[in-house]
Amino acid sequence: SQSSSSEILSSAWSVLLLRYFLVGSNNAETKYRVLKIDRTEPKDLVIIDDRHVYTQQEVRELLGRLDLGNRTKMGQKGSSGLFRAVSAFGVVGFVRFLEGYYIVLITKRRKMADIGGHAIYKVEDTNMIYIPNDSVRVTHPDEARYVCFNSVLSYSYDLSHSLQYNLTVLRMPLEMLKSETTQNRQESFDIFEDEGLITQGGSGVFGICSEPYMKYVWNGELLDIIKSTVHRDWLLYIIHGFCGQSKLLIYGRPVYVTLIARRSSKFAGTRFLKRGANCEGDVANEVETEQILCDASVMSFTAGSYSSYVQVRGSVPLYWSQDISTMMPKPPITLDQADPFAHVAALHFDQMFQRFGSPIIILNLVKEREKRKHERILSEELVAAVTYLNQFLPPEHTIVYIPWDMAKYTKSKLCNVLDRLNVIAESVVKKTGFFVNRPDSYCSILRPDEKWNELGGCVIPTGRLQTGILRTNCVDCLDRTNTAQFMVGKCALAYQLYSLGLIDKPNLQFDTDAVRLFEELYEDHGDTLSLQYGGSQLVHRVKTYRKIAPWTQHSKDIMQTLSRYYSNAFSDADRQDSINLFLGVFHPTEGKPHLWELPTDFYLHHKNTMRLLPTRRSYTYWWTPEVIKHLPLPYDEVICAANLKKLIVKKFHKYEEEIDIHNEFFRPYELSSFDDTFCLAMTSSARDFMPKTVGIDPSPFTVRKPDETGKSVLGNKSNREEAVLQRKTAASAPPPPSEEAVSSSSEDDSGTDREEEGSVSQRSTPVKMTDAGDSAKVTENVVQPMKELYGINLSDGLSEEDFSIYSRFVQLGQSQHKQDKNSQQPCSKCSDGVIKLTPISAFSQDNIYEVQPPRVDRKSTEIFQAHIQASQGIMQPLGKEDSSMYREYIRNRYL
Repeated sequence: SQSSSSEILSSAWSVLLLRYFLVGSNNAETKYRVLKIDRTEPKDLVIIDDRHVYTQQEVRELLGRLDLGNRTKMGQKGSSGLFRAVSAFGVVGFVRFLEGYYIVLITKRRKMADIGGHAIYKVEDTNMIYIPNDSVRVTHPDEARYVCFNSVLSYSYDLSHSLQYNLTVLRMPLEMLKSETTQNRQESFDIFEDEGLITQGGSGVFGICSEPYMKYVWNGELLDIIKSTVHRDWLLYIIHGFCGQSKLLIYGRPVYVTLIARRSSKFAGTRFLKRGANCEGDVANEVETEQILCDASVMSFTAGSYSSYVQVRGSVPLYWSQDISTMMPKPPITLDQADPFAHVAALHFDQMFQRFGSPIIILNLVKEREKRKHERILSEELVAAVTYLNQFLPPEHTIVYIPWDMAKYTKSKLCNVLDRLNVIAESVVKKTGFFVNRPDSYCSILRPDEKWNELGGCVIPTGRLQTGILRTNCVDCLDRTNTAQFMVGKCALAYQLYSLGLIDKPNLQFDTDAVRLFEELYEDHGDTLSLQYGGSQLVHRVKTYRKIAPWTQHSKDIMQTLSRYYSNAFSDADRQDSINLFLGVFHPTEGKPHLWELPTDFYLHHKNTMRLLPTRRSYTYWWTPEVIKHLPLPYDEVICAANLKKLIVKKFHKYEEEIDIHNEFFRPYELSSFDDTFCLAMTSSARDFMPKTVGIDPSPFTVRKPDETGKSVLGNKSNREEAVLQRKTAASAPPPPSEEAVSSSSEDDSGTDREEEGSVSQRSTPVKMTDAGDSAKVTENVVQPMKELYGINLSDGLSEEDFSIYSRFVQLGQSQHKQDKNSQQPCSKCSDGVIKLTPISAFSQDNIYEVQPPRVDRKSTEIFQAHIQASQGIMQPLGKEDSSMYREYIRNRYL
């Protein structure tokens, strides 16, 4: 995904086939940069960046002079040598196959989320432009076969670091950064420019920028060739994965729930072609999932309330594979290399210690008992590897291993799968904690929750930090893993809401609007990741494991299973080739075999097969010494010399447009339509999940029946007209299937998974069904919808009690408005029970989180202290008034 602050809107202009001029601007189109790309070199890339910032007037004059100076005939406008070749939203990078270089541009995008005023986009379309002109082009017969690979992938833009890392870096002391960071400050680019650090007594603002985490960057290889040549503003780092955002309305207060998945670019590939790990500890299908919760009423990172929780999925870190040449639905699992000292697992967990800290918790969902030994091979090897590695780690930082045969419990009629997962999720979140950027609220200090006091992580003055990570895996890391991650995310979401003061207890129940919204977000997340790795959407969803999936699910599963099987057997090889090419794993070279001619890509991903690697690590001290010293904190977030070198500080003037978050987010210089506004178009709990009946509690944390949700068709036949107007509806679900039926469909996801049609098929479009004979029935039933919608028949008169309640409501509303004393007159018609309110504020500051405790007089304080002392056995002597009162009580009671 891409942050809007680093966005460059580009236009490519061509001059007489000799060069391209790439003109980039900021969103407001007030600042411009220009790149000159030479087109006369057949195989080399020559780019010139003057590193000058132009105004709009200056860039127009520059293009005008270029146009005028390159016309074939002076004075003839029609023979202009300067013309616009393409308009784009950014540069993905430069790539070369067998001929010259191509430039890859983003030509279509769609906004997916907004975090702290930073827009995140999904790439809808890209365009590859060949740079050398035809006069110097050296053609190659196989060039076209490489070009077609690029159109296979779609990418989502985002920063490669977690929110915790970004906000922790943002709060680093400025004096330390100014002395330790690199000297290249004038050429830096700051993704947190609007949250910069104000200097002492000056008008400047310092911004901080860090290098991207290259493991999750997918176009790093395409940008390497220009990284040292062009300004940082041109470098647009892309991640591959998922990004989704929904709005949770809590009595009108907007809270954004964002889900971001970052797919690793190391050892990346498709389902059966990439299994296990490579020699460097990178595993297949490794995805870091982060859920971010923010109070949308305040956008700023420094003033707003933000919370996040991160978890990881990835293949079992061993040398293993599956042979797909036999065309079997479940190819046998083979251990390719013996690894008695768990070398590859040690490298993998060392990486995790460095990025996430400790504890590392492994939730292994593969089968443990099978008639024919299949998945159990992985479980046995993983247990042996973890046991070996743990014996050398300090006891407080050992790897926690949780084996749980999810398929077995799913088939059992006596066990509730999600209840067991909820217990595991509670224990995991308590050990790792989560990130929140503000200290505990005053109400949680006054009324502490038992679960809250047991929460792990690291408590700092500015909030909490997540230390450690949950690593979930099954065989494919798709269906079972997604459900387990949803349950852990649901548990963490409850703690996040509690930390922001939005719920009174850290607990969320199923069948509430909040959990339904979160479940839909996680299913979209699982479908996207499953399509990228397995070639099809999820088979087993949360509803499947809750055993409430409709019977139509089974027929869809069969068709989707066939689709997945076809994809794995016939199209995955081409997709794997395109991934290898895009990530720079394979570089086409003239005179050597082409990519499609290689019998296997094993040698490309395992570098130790091509050359001798440096000396192996110790078999006992298998970790990096610097990493283990700072545990449980992740080494990447520790303030040390090695990490400070990755940061760059840049100074801005405080009135520069680049650091104006208001203009960046609201875009006052653009003509926008409310219908196209992103915050109105995203999924909302109030619009899409909350029942439309007024009399029902609007809280998103209220448990609702299945027929009460906003996505259900109204049950009464007379309400067909209203049903047509519903924005999103779903067909009424029949009774849940039997236990046996669910058990038969809940197979493992290693080859026999069946799938749904996806989110589109789940939301069937309502059809307006009217008949000529129904007009009389509609007229007769006009009163009935009023009763259902308003809870009252308008033709009936109000009772005295209802009228009294309404009068009090009106009086309360009127008393809240400030009125001039001269115009105030006593209301003789008001009943005695009406309370007149005076609009006063009890807040010390204009802040919804800070309040002063109520002031108590001295006498009340003394009474309270005496009560406390009495509970400890310290009795206060009775005064004269107390003695006389007690005597009077005894006289009246007993005498």
